[in-house]
Amino acid sequence: MYLTAGRSGRMEQYVIGVDVGGTKTAYGVFDGAGQIVARRRCRSDDSLSPEAFFDGVAANVRELMEEAGIAPGTLRGVGIGMPSFILFEEGRIVKTTNLTKIRDFPARAYLMEKLGGARVLLDNDSHTGALAEFRHGAGRGFQNIVYCPVSTGISSGIVIDGRLFRGRYGWSGESGHMIVTPGEGIECGCGNRGCLMSWCSGSMIVRHIRSWIAAGEPTVMAELAGGAEKITAVHLRQACGLGDAMALRALGQMAKFLGIWLYNLYVTLNINCFIFGGGLTGFGELLFGRVREVFDGYNHNDMPVYFKMAELEHDFGVIGAAELFY
Repeated sequence: MYLTAGRSGRMEQYVIGVDVGGTKTAYGVFDGAGQIVARRRCRSDDSLSPEAFFDGVAANVRELMEEAGIAPGTLRGVGIGMPSFILFEEGRIVKTTNLTKIRDFPARAYLMEKLGGARVLLDNDSHTGALAEFRHGAGRGFQNIVYCPVSTGISSGIVIDGRLFRGRYGWSGESGHMIVTPGEGIECGCGNRGCLMSWCSGSMIVRHIRSWIAAGEPTVMAELAGGAEKITAVHLRQACGLGDAMALRALGQMAKFLGIWLYNLYVTLNINCFIFGGGLTGFGELLFGRVREVFDGYNHNDMPVYFKMAELEHDFGVIGAAELFY
């Protein structure tokens, strides 16, 4: 069973979870036993207006309902996780850093109208990931966790005393945008220079690498990728394995700022379970062993702190989005 059962011990209706990312959108249909009975994955088009984007979401939901044989009366709701600042109670998207045209938009009301009044809940994707891992993944057995997606961007979802913490407006956990070097470095999508994400996320570290290449520094990464403009975190990982000096420099920069980020979260929240998800987990111990060393270098007490990898793999986003209804 993937989803949390209701008080009766079973669920009577279908739930659809939608995981919106900067490059793809995934859909999962969950039946009354909490199992995924249908899936779909589509490209996220960052050129679309909010209306056009959510028209596409509504169309995919209707098509999945038809494929799975779901009558409108048996749909409990549609949960959506997005990389956005969301006014949770209102269901309004304030801004989306990776899909920049989706901003100041009443997404929940718009989708409910498009779906004939079906219930819709929207939340930040770090929050939905935290729900999934807390209830069904690496967070089981803990009452307090920080879920840390580390990928194109970095963020956090916070569970305190068994409950997701959203904050006043709904966007708690945007910790990747904490300022550590005011006014320095590359400008982030948040509009600031010097936030943590601008130094160590998957997308931003590639921008640093390209700037070093433009300054004339040598590296095998451009050759591995077929050009500097094609370099990704995958090529960075490959180059680290080859002992490339620039790649190891980039890896060290990522580890430094990720370690600082986690230590700041630890001393702020005193939560001792960090769960990592997202594309950068593919680096494994190569990166996270170094992150742990940085963290331990700042942490001067011997109480246990757990670094864990997410367990739900590719389905965590749709599972967490559906969990908004439980």
